[in-house]
Formats: sequence, structure tokens, C-alpha cells
Amino acid sequence: MAHAPHHDYHLVDPSPWPLIASIATTIMMVGAVAWMKGVLGIPEGNSVLFFAGLAGVLYAAFGWWADVIKESRRGDHTPVVSIGLRYGMTLFIASEVMFFAAFFWMFFEMAVFNEARAHIPEIGNWADTAAAWSTWPPKGVETLDPWQLPLLNTVILLLSGTTVTWAHHALQIGDRKGARLGLIITVALGVFFTLVQAYEYHHILHSQEFFNAEAGNSKLYGNIFFMATGFHGFHVLMGTIFLAVCLGRLLAGQLTPEKHFGFEAAAWYWHFVDVVWLFLFAFVYVIFG
Repeated sequence: MAHAPHHDYHLVDPSPWPLIASIATTIMMVGAVAWMKGVLGIPEGNSVLFFAGLAGVLYAAFGWWADVIKESRRGDHTPVVSIGLRYGMTLFIASEVMFFAAFFWMFFEMAVFNEARAHIPEIGNWADTAAAWSTWPPKGVETLDPWQLPLLNTVILLLSGTTVTWAHHALQIGDRKGARLGLIITVALGVFFTLVQAYEYHHILHSQEFFNAEAGNSKLYGNIFFMATGFHGFHVLMGTIFLAVCLGRLLAGQLTPEKHFGFEAAAWYWHFVDVVWLFLFAFVYVIFG
């Protein structure tokens, strides 16, 4: 039940979620190392610890965000607190920009300065790898046609950007039916994007386009491609869940024209995902593909 705070700030109740999230994240990271290389007596290939930590992270995230929603419904999110939430979301998106900048930097460095690899001294096996990287894309790598599945996913995300904007505007003017329809379409497009990308990955791996025998020393191309597009795909999945939760809250009558920052933050995040994909499509698939 909502109440009126007697001050502009909200002092959060004691919460177990930061501690649980920290422990679960540590377990997940140790589990990831164990899964790939083996550690602390855990044999390589054992993924139990990783998924146990992942389950803990998801549990902590669900509980933590549920508490934030409860605080909002109690009336704890005063105008000052709302400004702080907006600053927090803005800084989070800025950190995500830096995250993807690292992947783009790797790709640009390999694509733009590839001719410099030919001048690397022949030291051990490094000479073969340097020679493979001296051309871009590396010899043996079969690149994707950007005007097929990548273009389809570009259209999907651009369309989803318009539908989430429509939903946000409809909610602001009190058009709950329009907001509901716009959100449903956006979530459906997010799911469609993920399915198309999964099919694209299956095609790449099944056809061994990046990792065939002729491209044996040029696996960096495939590694960077999957890191950049895969992490973006993970962000699309998280954004889809974010918007699906907002849709559930909208259907439950928890979002109003005056109070809906959770949905606004989800829309910000979705537009960020759209912009990152445009860079990926332009540089990874088209210009340097």
C-alpha cells in the first residue's frame, strides 16, 4: 500500500541480495573456469558449478528487482529518488558502451592494420598465425552475406525500436491498449531476433565457415565475431525479458502515465541495443566482412 514519505530520500531496508549475488557470481565464475579448464579438483568439462552459480545469480536478480518494484509501489520513489534511478540507468548504459567498444576495437585493429602482420619476425609458430592474419578476412574464412539474415535482423530491431517508442508514448497519454499492443509486438520481435540469430549460428557452425581446415591459424576472426554478436544477442535476450516484465506489470495495472520509470529504463536499454546492432551490422557484416 502506498504511503507518503516525510523526506525526499529513501533509506532501503536491510537486504540479503547484494551478498547473495556476490557469492553466486563468484561461484559462477569459478564454475566457468572449471568447465573450460578444470580447477580446485573439478575436472574439465564439469558444468555443474557454473549452472549452480548462474541459478543463484538469477535468484538474487529476481528477488532484488522485485524489492525495487515493491518500494516503488509503496511510494518510496520520490522525485529525488527517481532522479537517482535515472542517473544509475544512464551510467549503466554508458558502461555497456565501453564494454562493446572493446570488442569493436579488437575487430577494427585486426581489420585495419592487417598488413602489418606480414612484418612480424618468424618466431616459432607465431609466423604462421601472423601470415594468416595478414589478409582480412583471413584466408579460408567464409564470410556471411550481410544482405540476408543480418539484414533481416536489422529490420527486426529497427521495427522493434519504433514499436517500443509507440508503446511508451501511448502509456504517457493514457492509451493503455496502444501501450499493451506496442509492448507485445516489441517482445515478439525480440524473440524473433533471437531465433534468427540462433539459426545463423547453427549455419556457421554446421558449415564450418569460420573454423575450417584452411583457416586453421585464423580463428581470431570467428572468436571476435561470436564475442561481439553473441554478447549483443545476450543483451537482446535480457532486454526482451526486461520488456516482458514491464508488459506483465502493465497488464497488472502497475504502470501509470505518471509513474513508469521501469518501462522507460527498459526502452532506453532497448534503444541502446538497437544502436549497437547498427554498428555491428555496418562494420562487422558489411564494411569489414
